[in-house]
Amino acid sequence: MTTLVLDPPVGRSALSFIDARHPQRPLEVNFYRPARHRPQDEVVFVQHGMLRNGDDYRDFWIEAAEKHNLLIVAPTFGNDHFPKAEGYNNGLVVGEGGAIAAEGDWLYAVPARVLAALRQAGVTKRDKVRLFGHSAGGQFVHRLLATQEQTPFETAFAANSGWYTLPTLERRFPEGLDGLGLGEAELARWLAWPMVIFAGDQDIVTSDPNLPAQVEALAQGPMRYARAHFVLDFAKAEAARRGVACNWSLTTVPGIGHDGAAMSRAAAACWFEGRIPTAEELKPEASPVA
Repeated sequence: MTTLVLDPPVGRSALSFIDARHPQRPLEVNFYRPARHRPQDEVVFVQHGMLRNGDDYRDFWIEAAEKHNLLIVAPTFGNDHFPKAEGYNNGLVVGEGGAIAAEGDWLYAVPARVLAALRQAGVTKRDKVRLFGHSAGGQFVHRLLATQEQTPFETAFAANSGWYTLPTLERRFPEGLDGLGLGEAELARWLAWPMVIFAGDQDIVTSDPNLPAQVEALAQGPMRYARAHFVLDFAKAEAARRGVACNWSLTTVPGIGHDGAAMSRAAAACWFEGRIPTAEELKPEASPVA
């Protein structure tokens, strides 16, 4: 049975969500709902990393949720039903033997359906919300923007992605967009979307076992911070070559490495306070206790 409505209680919660296109693959959606949040107030979708820890990523945003009155929504794609990179970062797009799944089955459409379930319950009236993803979630976010013609997202931060799908029709997905049935119009639409590549300038470790190390990833640079610059340069060059706009940007978070909590705090401050805090502010657990 498909879950059509989601009505989280005040505070922390985790509700099951059965997506219509994946009835045998239940999701958990982790929420934080401030007591004063009303249907017209801001909503932030948060995409977890490879640990599938949507509860942790939800918790990273609780302080900001209370300060700025935000409903936090963290769709969680568990390993049991969405295994490996193919089952999350890469959106279940490529199946066994390399076959491309039906477009409606791509996981990148799921967050919009989660929002629809919240709207159906009257939890929110907003048709435009914010999207943040870190690490594997950053990969999920930028591939969502690449593949979805229409989204409910007014702004999106792809933070500390391990590697990137490039805005080109000349390389096979997930390295590029070839094979997905997308064309020049879809590529121009993605390049024109004001996507923010959100990068910690200390995300420079090259020996991390979770850093993608296939040939296509290594061609983008030796570490995540270099790859963030690579993809932006690639996008600008591709847009110029095609004579279309590129509205992507890169925001650097000084002093922060591959840290989902710190990057979440930085994104919240950037959106709702118009600033990037210092590393000391972003990592309070590392500060000496007075």
